Amino acid sequence: MLSWLESIGRVVINGLSQMGSATLLVWQTIKQLKMINLWHVFQQMAHLGVDSLPIISLTLLFAGAVMTLQITDVLITYGAQSTVGGLMAVAMGRELGPILVGVVLAGRVGAAITAEIGTMKVTEQIDALRVMAVDPVGYLVVPRVVACMIMVPILAFYGVVIGIAGGYFVATVIKGLAPSTYLDSIQMFSTISDFTLGLIKSSVFGAVIALVGAYKGMETKMGAEAVGFSTTSSVVTSIILVFVLNYFLSTLLF
Repeated sequence: MLSWLESIGRVVINGLSQMGSATLLVWQTIKQLKMINLWHVFQQMAHLGVDSLPIISLTLLFAGAVMTLQITDVLITYGAQSTVGGLMAVAMGRELGPILVGVVLAGRVGAAITAEIGTMKVTEQIDALRVMAVDPVGYLVVPRVVACMIMVPILAFYGVVIGIAGGYFVATVIKGLAPSTYLDSIQMFSTISDFTLGLIKSSVFGAVIALVGAYKGMETKMGAEAVGFSTTSSVVTSIILVFVLNYFLSTLLF
């Protein structure tokens, strides 16, 4: 009985400790925003954003294609083929684009941030920064957070366009819809807010991915397996938070 209570207490204490550490990191990041190094931000934007274009292109292209493949026959059965393009645009702009880009970048960018900072922690480079009076949060975390908040919406918009293009190819070439039918329904059923609100969600996802990646990296323990464990934990946590936040943001924005 006592060991059971001890286990519960240990889990609660560890959870509260991690929440406190994460909250402190967020607060320190916000305070350091006024001393941001733009060169470091541009470097991270190129490294984390531009290098992600190939995987974003493939993921969203085939996601848009397979979604159109599934819904077109159903809509044609009910005589609603004129809504295929609009449905694709709304679904991509509001949900699929931000969500898929968030998940992909949680796996690629979040893992890269954690591995890089975690390796610096294990090799005591972060301690060396503190010895030189350089704040690790301002030097390592802030540029990555700002870069992700800028690049993730850009990548999401790019992904939405690619997804709609993939749907256009399937609808017109494979399913035989007229190109004008697909394009006209996009103009008829989708609005600018469908895309702009999706970009707002993407910016939040970018901040969360970067903060989780940085936090897991900063909290990496010493040892050969520590970096791998932190990286895995970062990816899993980021993906879960992306889905949870997507629900609340969708409820709030739409």
